[in-house]
Amino acid sequence: MRLFYILYQWLIAFPIIIVITLIASLITIIGAAIGNRDFWGYYPPMLWARCICSILLIRTKIKGKENINPQTSYVFVANHQGSFDIFLIYGYLGHNFKWMMKKSLKKIPFVGTACEFAGHIMVDRSSKASIRETMHKAANTLRGGMSLVVFPEGTRCTNGRMNPFKRGAFLLAEELSLPVVPMTIDGAFDLLPKGGFNIHPGKVTLTIHRPITPPTDGKYDMDILMKESYNRIASALPDEEPIE
Repeated sequence: MRLFYILYQWLIAFPIIIVITLIASLITIIGAAIGNRDFWGYYPPMLWARCICSILLIRTKIKGKENINPQTSYVFVANHQGSFDIFLIYGYLGHNFKWMMKKSLKKIPFVGTACEFAGHIMVDRSSKASIRETMHKAANTLRGGMSLVVFPEGTRCTNGRMNPFKRGAFLLAEELSLPVVPMTIDGAFDLLPKGGFNIHPGKVTLTIHRPITPPTDGKYDMDILMKESYNRIASALPDEEPIE
């Protein structure tokens, strides 16, 4: 069965995925250029992500959708197990959002251009002025229910275990007085570990935890916020230990 799936993956699934990726990218670029980039930057990619999971026979399970309000802006923070994290969140979160992503991803043909037209926030850490510009763009974007999704580890894990979190997403949540929503991704590492090429079909689960709301003065205790976010994410991972 494994051999049949590998042949299916390379000879049938991947060519179809390349075609639908080009189509989704072009629709996003054209639609966003005409107007309402928040619509075109979310719904075509959402369908694209769901199609990819279906074509690759990936089963998905979503928990905790009742914890979020579509009319509220959040900073979503999730662990980063692998490439399928993107498809899982895009396809099944059910809340319009922008990614906070590395500026280097703009170089991906078609996809990078589509992300730029969709208004995703490209992080440029080359200077303090560039970081301030990124924060300013985020502040102007996160209004009226538009949210942000960040992987605070900064990169995919290499062994299935979480890496320490970076502070950027949490500082942004404090600056904008937005609730932080931890999300746990479980199973994506087994589907396609970092550096792998052949997919192992299976199930991936997205758990949306209760929001962590800012204090009345809008000022989080940064260490407590980061630790609580980490521990909530870890609580839905069978082999992950909380931090003290």
